[in-house]
Parts: sequence; structure tokens; C-alpha cells
Amino acid sequence: MSDHDAQEIGLLLIASFRQLTGRNLIDPAASSRWLYESAPFAVLAHDRSDDPRFIYANKTAQDCFEYSWDEMVGMPSRLSAQAPEREERQRFLDSVSSQGFIDNYRGLRIARSGRRFWIEEATVWQLVRPGGEYFGQAAVFHRWKDL
Repeated sequence: MSDHDAQEIGLLLIASFRQLTGRNLIDPAASSRWLYESAPFAVLAHDRSDDPRFIYANKTAQDCFEYSWDEMVGMPSRLSAQAPEREERQRFLDSVSSQGFIDNYRGLRIARSGRRFWIEEATVWQLVRPGGEYFGQAAVFHRWKDL
């Protein structure tokens, strides 16, 4: 994925978050580049395929999950949760699909090294392109805690 694609997805993240929640994901004066490079919170997104794959992970998310951009983008997002938590995660994602977004999500995740951690107070939302096309889902979390 090119830098241009990452910027385009960043803009979609920002616009969809505002449209669905009525809140700003970032300061309106900030850019999608700031979201990717400098945001002190994690933002991830996956596509809408049958086995959704990550299409975006900002630097904070990459650090949290211990993957580079090239390693994370294209990886099935289900691999961010251990097998026992995957079914619960899927039920949750189905709820997001029907409601548009959900606040205050808490879920157990796993980093590349095997380190397990809780993401807390996350917001998960639908990515919707202009014109209403469903593109995927995204999550933002400001807090995480190692087990």
C-alpha cells in the first residue's frame, strides 16, 4: 500500500468517525499524516472481506502490536486476538455492523511477541465511503494494559 493509500484511508477514518459518532477523531486542524505518524493513541482498520485483513495501523498501533506497517497491513485482523477470544470478537464486530459504532469496548489482544494486553475504552466504527459504500471497520483506543 502506498503512502497515498494510507493518507486516503486516514481521511476516510476521520470522516467516518465524525459522521457516525458526531465527534472528532482528531483536532480538525490536524492532518491524516499526524494521525498516522504522531497520534498518541492507536487506530486500526480492516477491510470487509470474509476474513477481514488490516488495511491501516498507525504508528502507535504498530508499536502496541509489535508489527511494522508491511507486516500488519494485509494480516487477517482475527490474528490480533487469541483463538478463544476470536468468537467473542466476531460477535462484537457483528454488533458494530448493525449499530454503526460502539463505545467503551474492552478486549484482550495479543502482540507479535505473544504479549497479551487489554485494549480499553475503545470505539469501533464502520468505515463508510462518500455515497454510503461500506468499506470496513476501524477502532481507536487510547488506553491499553499488559496482562
